[in-house]
Amino acid sequence: MSTAVAQARRIARDVTRRHDENFPVAFLLLPRDLRADMRAVYTFCRTVDDLGDTGPAAERPAALDRFERDLHRCWDGHPDDPRLVALAATVRRHAMDPEPFLRLLDANRMDQLQNRWATYEQLLDYCRHSAAPVGQMVLAVLGHRDATRIALSDHTCIGLQLVNFWQDIARDLADNDRIYLPAEDMARFGVHEDALRGGAADEATRTLIAFEVARARAELIAGAPLAGLVRRRARLDLRVFTGGGLALCDAIGRHGYDTLAHRPAPGAAGRARIAADVLFGVLRGSR
Repeated sequence: MSTAVAQARRIARDVTRRHDENFPVAFLLLPRDLRADMRAVYTFCRTVDDLGDTGPAAERPAALDRFERDLHRCWDGHPDDPRLVALAATVRRHAMDPEPFLRLLDANRMDQLQNRWATYEQLLDYCRHSAAPVGQMVLAVLGHRDATRIALSDHTCIGLQLVNFWQDIARDLADNDRIYLPAEDMARFGVHEDALRGGAADEATRTLIAFEVARARAELIAGAPLAGLVRRRARLDLRVFTGGGLALCDAIGRHGYDTLAHRPAPGAAGRARIAADVLFGVLRGSR
């Protein structure tokens, strides 16, 4: 391994440690090189999200364009950004296709132009750009490229993103003036945007959120079989991802589907319980 790649891997490790999310602490059972590859993928995803969400809004499209030009060098040259040096080694080692990486960049370009979604199908299309590519990158590192596993991964990633949308309705509106609730669904349930700014959800809003959470749950359940179709050392992680998403659905339900007055979140203790429950289920099933 070159000095540049070793240094880039350290940068990727530091990036993952700075963020309190599931991805950085996942895949601890994988061999060291594969864990480093997962961190390189995560660092790319984190960087793209930061470029799309921080800094002056007028400068974000150009920043995404510059990063995309450097990204292409992962396949046909040597990237300049140290956060991409480790990724270059990863994509070449696993012969990864650039398409999911470019699709994630496109999702962040969408964020610069759109903050409302008219239909659920439009929202799903956005998720296919912003969430599904991450799972496809992970599968490629694990050596899986078939349509069956990709479809299951898409369900899982979309379900996770949807339930996070419904967890963060108030935050997304306050911080970025974004409403992911499809306009057609808001109209169907008689919910006006003003109802999302009131600090507590009325009955119509709670009914709408329950409807959307059920959709997220269905996606997570549809993708759950993926855990049995990947290499053994990654199965626990995928079950934890799905279990965490389903637990968040349950938490939203326990709060009466009011995520405006209170943001349900499992926290460190909750994540530990989810992991323990999944591990217990695995052990029980192996007897």
